[in-house]
Amino acid sequence: QVQLQESGPGLVKPSQTLSLTCTVSGASITISYYNWTWIRQPPGKGLEWMGVIDYSGSTYYSPSLKSRTSISRDTSKKQFTLQLSSVTPEDTAVYYCARWYSGNYRYDYWGQGTQVTVSA
Repeated sequence: QVQLQESGPGLVKPSQTLSLTCTVSGASITISYYNWTWIRQPPGKGLEWMGVIDYSGSTYYSPSLKSRTSISRDTSKKQFTLQLSSVTPEDTAVYYCARWYSGNYRYDYWGQGTQVTVSA
């Protein structure tokens, strides 16, 4: 069974860098067709795609967040990490990691989500 689990601080101060890690179990993060994504949902708003690291390690980011976002991975630990710099209260959201399967163009596994609040 594939499982994804987000971890990281629940509270970040404005102007700091938010860092979250997604730990994957039950699957390799280097297998073709599977891509590892970060998605967030601000309070009262819809889901926002932030970026993805694919099975080869290539990364792609939302244009609106590209200047502040970095996604990396540690294949030995089966983890991928999101860093979002210069955060503001508008970055307060539930952050999810999810697996995108390009074979059928759908997200097939999600983490439970983690609440991150940006506040002084």
